[in-house]
Amino acid sequence: MHRLVPADAGAASATGDTQGAGGGRLRALRRHVDATSRLPLTLWEGRDAEHLGRWLREHPGVEVACRDGSLTYRQGITAGAPDAVQVSDRFHLWQGLSRRVQDIASAHRNCLPAALPQVSETDPASVEETAENATADTRAGRHARRLFEAVQALTRTGRSHSSVARELGLNRRTVSKYARAGTWQEVMRRPPRKPSTLDPYLNYLQQRWDEGQHSAKILHEELQSKGYLGHYQRVKMAVAPLRRGLPLDEPRERPPSPRETARWITTHPHRHSPHINHRLPRLLDHCPELRTTHHLVRRFAAMLDNRDATPLPEWLDDLANSGLAPLAGLAGALREDRHAVTQGITTLYNSGVNEGRIRDVKLRKRLMAGRAGVSLLRHRVVLIAHLRRRYADRPAVSPR
Repeated sequence: MHRLVPADAGAASATGDTQGAGGGRLRALRRHVDATSRLPLTLWEGRDAEHLGRWLREHPGVEVACRDGSLTYRQGITAGAPDAVQVSDRFHLWQGLSRRVQDIASAHRNCLPAALPQVSETDPASVEETAENATADTRAGRHARRLFEAVQALTRTGRSHSSVARELGLNRRTVSKYARAGTWQEVMRRPPRKPSTLDPYLNYLQQRWDEGQHSAKILHEELQSKGYLGHYQRVKMAVAPLRRGLPLDEPRERPPSPRETARWITTHPHRHSPHINHRLPRLLDHCPELRTTHHLVRRFAAMLDNRDATPLPEWLDDLANSGLAPLAGLAGALREDRHAVTQGITTLYNSGVNEGRIRDVKLRKRLMAGRAGVSLLRHRVVLIAHLRRRYADRPAVSPR
């Protein structure tokens, strides 16, 4: 039985060009690997279904072809080896789902701060309200509020972000940021400050302030006696919010990014750290869309773990009816490739054999410094792989 694994020669070759012979460009190199012997079969430039189909017809005998979800590979294998069983690679299936999860997290980025614990368990609302009132009195706060009101008023009429940007003389990204925001305070949120050597002493500063000691110089001297090695100015800046009736500028944790949120959702619960175990449930309780996404992801993970595709049709229906556009689009794509997806879930075939070959192709390209075309690169990749196997299989000869 011949098992074929067609794949790209790596993301880097698709995004970063390599100089070829005569000043040409080598873009998106493709290669085929025999999944049984784990040796490369051929290498060429471009992504062409007709080329793949012709190569398969010239090399009959392929019974299993493992690939990603590319329509090009699907058409090429169907044309060149119609009797071969096509297998959708498990890694690419999971990667495609993970990308959709990240798209959903990006669309609901306003929910992501809900993953963080409240700053104060005593009266967080009053602290937040005090900080917002202080921000509103600043020049930047008044500017942000005016922009927010102007952008929201225009976008509510159905105008595009580009049109609003032209009228207000703003960058389109700025308009998009103000249009997505629920309140003007959201665009005023400062990024969390970096950790400081003063952080371990903040509780002591608050305690001494409450006791009536409001001199930054004396507080600095007291902290020095406790081991603080920082400058007086840092202490002076730290107690400045207390003079305005605000809380200390304590380190604030950054909300998870959409990419990090997607990683939380797609990681197996047993591999979650305590940090994630505290924050993910809080986020899912706050955002029904992410909670639905998490449930669907875990169901698909169970299919992969158990190698059982029986729940696949029902899962695809739930994906399509989830009300989430990225998942609905994925459901349509997987339905079109349902037989290969089923094989990917239930069989042991995968494209893992390609990963080592990706590094080998990149190494050869760098060693050749772009001075040769695809033909020479193909010979070097295939020939060197077979030579390595031949010498590795030779019995060791002891010296006499």
